Amino acid sequence: MRIIVMKFGGSSLAEPEKIKVMAERAVKARKRGFAVVMAVSAPADITDDLITLAGLITAKPEPREYAALLSTGEAVSAALMAMAINEKGVKAVSLSGAQAGIKTGSAHTGADIISVRPERIMRELRKGRIAVAAGFQGLNKAGDITTLGRGGSDFTAVALARSLKADACELYTDVKGIYTANPTVVPQAKKIKKISYDAVMELARSGTEVRQLRAIAYAKKHNIALHLRSSFENEEGTLVGNFKPSGKKPEVVCFFIRKTGDTAEIRLIGAGLKNPAVKNAVRRTALTSGHPLIKETYTPARIILITSFRSGDRLLKNLHKVFIDTTGLKL
Repeated sequence: MRIIVMKFGGSSLAEPEKIKVMAERAVKARKRGFAVVMAVSAPADITDDLITLAGLITAKPEPREYAALLSTGEAVSAALMAMAINEKGVKAVSLSGAQAGIKTGSAHTGADIISVRPERIMRELRKGRIAVAAGFQGLNKAGDITTLGRGGSDFTAVALARSLKADACELYTDVKGIYTANPTVVPQAKKIKKISYDAVMELARSGTEVRQLRAIAYAKKHNIALHLRSSFENEEGTLVGNFKPSGKKPEVVCFFIRKTGDTAEIRLIGAGLKNPAVKNAVRRTALTSGHPLIKETYTPARIILITSFRSGDRLLKNLHKVFIDTTGLKL
């Protein structure tokens, strides 16, 4: 049995029509010969709405009840997705995290996945059904619902992929993949075809919501290859795996920018970045473009630059031109 795990984020499930489109993706995967397992997030903004709702009741909700409340968003998505697939003439069944076999530690929120027992999923797949698992949730030893933290449906997907020995694990969102920089800031940014677990983890640590950090760490530990794809486009996305730098030379893979108050923080993520030639290129670019650096931090995997708020975007564009564009730095 060839198994594919397909995870869909909240923006892909925000409206009934979008749910129908994602259901069609699952049906097409089944027609290609895969046994399909889906992991779904809550529809966009519903989790935030639930948090707000809890706040209107109490400033300090009991962790057990808080987890029980937050888990309902994913349950909504799973049931609606199964309905949408059934409507297309293909049998599907929605499963809670507990029914999908997700066992967690004792913490009610931000729980760790301890084990996955996918017997129920396998039974459904053998019956020819698409299994739709509610992401973000599991069950602890006490029999209580737990949640896996923001972005926890990623964690659900990779854990299921490992336990099922899936042939593929695809994570769908409203973007086409990971880019060398935010295209809204750097129009020349390029989609990255392959990226290492370590680089994605650095992006997650930087504060991007590209993927949940724990999910990528789990994927790296168990060598689970991931394909980050667009929910609304058919083109290839970005592969995440145990990819090494292309050569012995330092390599900048991507950039991240965050603005706070009067300053902008730019991060360069890659490998071999403590190389003196890299440092000289960064300083030269900042100096010649008229965007002075307030602070610099260099490690092999990342560079952190602090500049003024106004200089942030322009310096990022210039650094991108040097390190990424074809006419850029030759080390």
